[in-house]
Amino acid sequence: MYAPERQQEILRRARAVGRVDVATLAGDLAVTSETVRRDLDALERQGLLRRVHGGALPVERLRFEPGVAERAATMAAEKERIAKVALDYLPREGTILVDAGTTTARFAEQLPDDRELTVVTNALPIALTLSARPRLTVLTVGGRVRGRTLALVDRWALRSLGEIHVDVAFVAANGVSVGGGLTTPDLAEATVKEAMVAAADRVVLLADHTKVGVDKFCRFADIGAVDVFVTDAGVDDETAAVFRDAGVDMVRA
Repeated sequence: MYAPERQQEILRRARAVGRVDVATLAGDLAVTSETVRRDLDALERQGLLRRVHGGALPVERLRFEPGVAERAATMAAEKERIAKVALDYLPREGTILVDAGTTTARFAEQLPDDRELTVVTNALPIALTLSARPRLTVLTVGGRVRGRTLALVDRWALRSLGEIHVDVAFVAANGVSVGGGLTTPDLAEATVKEAMVAAADRVVLLADHTKVGVDKFCRFADIGAVDVFVTDAGVDDETAAVFRDAGVDMVRA
């Protein structure tokens, strides 16, 4: 294996698992620890990994949470494809939860007009988008508006979610990995997302490939809570197989 191939494999593992360590990489790749350290140094110079004691982390784990406008402009084409595929998991009638997020917002924009649905959301932009649809009953959960994401959080939101039961929850995450589960940077949002997952018969995760292998500060669900994971073609076959082995139905748009 040439150095660029080896470094690509190291990066793939770091993103899939959330971190890599020198000793394991040296054994798996049949090279010396010094060779692995040089590879990690090269990836760090490219801004792809951050060296830590004994290994490295993907930089995605270390970034601060961006605002709505910045996130909406990132991976826009991928989010559009994910949103369209996620419509396949929409019930003909009944009640759904739509989580705050830029990919879930794309999904909400594409909800068909021919279905009698009750839509519960903790996202102000999604509620406004859907409010003009005559066949939809749109409910918000209430609570404090978190300015960075325009999500409704805290005690009022949790009280509302604790009193309902829905057919499908369409949720978003800032990070998802088999080991780390579903994660987000903010504790208040994590608590609301956890309540959403608990309120649903079925959970559909919408997240593009840059979220895969990333672990943020707060975990709100184990990977086993996800029934369907709709992502994009940026997830490679090997990573997809890891999720499927964990019991997740991964669909790549």
